[in-house]
Amino acid sequence: MRFPADGPYGPFHPHAPHAPSVSPDSYDPDAPCGTVRLRCTTCGRLHALADLAWRCADCHGLLDVHGFTPAMPNAVELGRRPPTLWRYAEALPVPGPPRISLGEGMTPLISAPGRPDVLLKADHLMPTGSFKDRGAVLLVALAARLGVRKVMADSSGNTGTAVAAYAARAGLACEVYVPAATSEGKVAQLRAYGAEVHRIEGSREDTATAAARAAEEPGTFYASHVYHPFFPHGTKTYVFELWEQLGGRLPGTLVLPAGNGTLVLGARLGCQELLDQRLIDRLPAITAVQAAGCAPLARAAALGGDVPERITAEPTVAEGIAIARPARGSQVLRAVRETGGTFVTVPEDRIVAAHRELARHGLYVEPTSAVCWAALQEGLVPEHAVEGDRPFAVAPLCGNGLKAKPPE
Repeated sequence: MRFPADGPYGPFHPHAPHAPSVSPDSYDPDAPCGTVRLRCTTCGRLHALADLAWRCADCHGLLDVHGFTPAMPNAVELGRRPPTLWRYAEALPVPGPPRISLGEGMTPLISAPGRPDVLLKADHLMPTGSFKDRGAVLLVALAARLGVRKVMADSSGNTGTAVAAYAARAGLACEVYVPAATSEGKVAQLRAYGAEVHRIEGSREDTATAAARAAEEPGTFYASHVYHPFFPHGTKTYVFELWEQLGGRLPGTLVLPAGNGTLVLGARLGCQELLDQRLIDRLPAITAVQAAGCAPLARAAALGGDVPERITAEPTVAEGIAIARPARGSQVLRAVRETGGTFVTVPEDRIVAAHRELARHGLYVEPTSAVCWAALQEGLVPEHAVEGDRPFAVAPLCGNGLKAKPPE
């Protein structure tokens, strides 16, 4: 993920003419994506969206979005729009709102138990029960616009269910590759949406390898939350919503879980876009949290490395971030470093305790969602100075607890 160069600083002004005022009625949901292409981060080759590329055709390098200039609607215009992530349509590379929308986005901010300086963003209340809806709806909207007949994904569960739901909404066939150990609740949800489920023995990386082979079938749209660069353009709306909900400000720190790092990359991208448009005056620090038993990024950061450390992953209740070899790991490391942030790890007993504590306060989330709360409760998140009544930190509740096996 390539981030734009830092723009000039400036205060938030709710009526600043930073983007044209456009009525949602003027959007054509079937319009093409204009000049948008996908560019290889290694060799620079450009790929048309219709090529259905998920990696560079020449060198197999990672792809990023090219030829797209985002713009944030002004506050007056935002006030006229429905409370979904498509209120930021000018800042998204897919014209919207698409007909497949399920009302995703604008999840509530709620107070954290016993921490008046911390807020929690309830993305576990998204249509399919996780933040992955933010990116999945962009991918399936693109697939539908390109006229493909089948989409596929690989997932530990949440991405797959999100892609399957929107594929069902779009009338597209869907195949999802998941690790054999994926919780039954997530598999049941996939099948309920009509997806064909392939359970793969071995590691999360073995699942990704099997999916990559299947993705080579002509006419298949690989809706990969890791490889397809439209996905972080969906997850960046997490930050846009925070900016609105906090009155044109962001917290001092964004505490985010990190497995493949799709929320970290999206948050970093969103913050940069707000900064470039003079809507914030500085980047919040990102504290990325990993499970101690599977922490290739945290280990690399501790050693000053630019690529994830090679590790042997240990079992963790935080199955959603149990990624031993994150494909965009170098980008995630750079994203956190550029905000002045850090990586931290939490052990299994603290994840379980945090999960229990959230539930006792009415917040039933999957164990992966508890890692950020565990880091906050253990005092692992560095405190950065904040002005006025801004919260010190905001953390996401990423997935609904009904989707995962409760920790023992």
